[in-house]
Amino acid sequence: MKLLSQLRTSSFQLALLYMVVFATSVFLLLAFIYWRTAGFMTAQTDETIEAEVAGLAEQYRGRGVNGLITIIRERVARDPNAKSIYLLTTDDFLKLAGNIESWPQGTRSESGWINFTLDESVGWSGPQRLARARIFEVQGGLRLLVGRDVDDLTSLKRVIETAINWGMGITLALALLGGFLMSRSTTRRIEVINNTSRRIMNGHLSLRIPTRGTDDDFDQLADNLNRMLDRIVYLMEGIRHVSDNIAHDLRTPLTRLRNQLENTLLSVDNDEAREQAGRAVAEADQLLSTFNALLRIARLETRGNTADMKVVSLDELVTDACELYEALAEDKDQVFEQQLEKGVMIEGDRDLLFQMVSNLIDNAIKYTPEKGTIGVVVRKSGGDAVFEVSDTGIGVPDEEKDQIFQRFYRVGKSRSLPGNGLGLSLVSAVSEIHQGQIVLTDTYPGKNPPGLTVSVHMPAFTGVRKRIKTTSAELPAPAGNSETRHPAETSDG
Repeated sequence: MKLLSQLRTSSFQLALLYMVVFATSVFLLLAFIYWRTAGFMTAQTDETIEAEVAGLAEQYRGRGVNGLITIIRERVARDPNAKSIYLLTTDDFLKLAGNIESWPQGTRSESGWINFTLDESVGWSGPQRLARARIFEVQGGLRLLVGRDVDDLTSLKRVIETAINWGMGITLALALLGGFLMSRSTTRRIEVINNTSRRIMNGHLSLRIPTRGTDDDFDQLADNLNRMLDRIVYLMEGIRHVSDNIAHDLRTPLTRLRNQLENTLLSVDNDEAREQAGRAVAEADQLLSTFNALLRIARLETRGNTADMKVVSLDELVTDACELYEALAEDKDQVFEQQLEKGVMIEGDRDLLFQMVSNLIDNAIKYTPEKGTIGVVVRKSGGDAVFEVSDTGIGVPDEEKDQIFQRFYRVGKSRSLPGNGLGLSLVSAVSEIHQGQIVLTDTYPGKNPPGLTVSVHMPAFTGVRKRIKTTSAELPAPAGNSETRHPAETSDG
């Protein structure tokens, strides 16, 4: 699997392209060398035969047929290894002189050249060899064949061809190996950047891309990305400081305003004034709930290692939360189903976990119509403890599922319902502290409404106490005690 992914990398494909260009260049070079070498030797052989033919023609013109026969016999006698091939015959192929007995079989070119095999078919007594000859007709109806043994030349050509094939094979193998090694080195560095980037995108903003100190292209890219991350974290911290300070500064006057409105509500006798004062108190409560949620999320994101981590029975905690919300579900005539596996233990902060569980159950009830179904599940999955809430409500579009954990973000269909868009941000912060992962899926995929299933996967307690950490950027905790223990105060709208 890793090899296939390696072959799909752009660096390997670039190395493969380079290999093709390099191999083509080597092939053209070797082909040129072969053409010049083999072509030169073939041309030299043809020139030797042409020279012998010219000499024999000169002898024929000066001494006639008998002189030609004498010259051929002398040359055959001087060449015991039979490197030169001669055959003079009559018009009906009767041998007059030469070192082969009969006319060879082979395809004759228009210029009179023929390639054939020296064997028994031409009366050759030695080992089988290859030959090349020139044929022409002598005046008086005679036929003359003059050639050369080219077996050594053919063997040399085969050696050169074998060397070229091996050279091309070795070149391709080395180029492929080099491309793979180069791609592997490049891919490793890119994978380090990708892995770190994915962890940063998952919220680990304190991480930075490692460098080798070589100041090469990858180090420069990593340095630029790290500086960009530093700037982003700095800006995010500034925004959080501003929003948290505003929430903290406004909470106190809002609390006084709310108390004054409540006193007014108790003192007025006019029904209309009492109704208006009641609405004002409710609006003030909503604003205070929003500020409390902001401050609580800020405190969760900046608390780092929490001192309240204890072994918690997740099924018992969820049972307590369900008892709190069953009545609310009954008021909407909803079916409230529970499947709680016993003995599911995790290490965490019970108050924070209860807040997370309560927010998710409250959201499910809020966004599920009357006579709908709410499902609450606690189970083990491998080494994880899973808390799951499903509903038959309006659901969340796929393109918005990655955004609903942002502060104040609300799905378009739910904007008409009460809420402040902070409940799921708090759920995400609590999950992050407990090293959890949140998964959103449709309860009924393809149906309308699809509903929503929220699954929180957290490490199950295995009997070994672990120090749970977060990697959120550290911010100073807001002053004052703004926490409220009622689970519905920070539920998402």
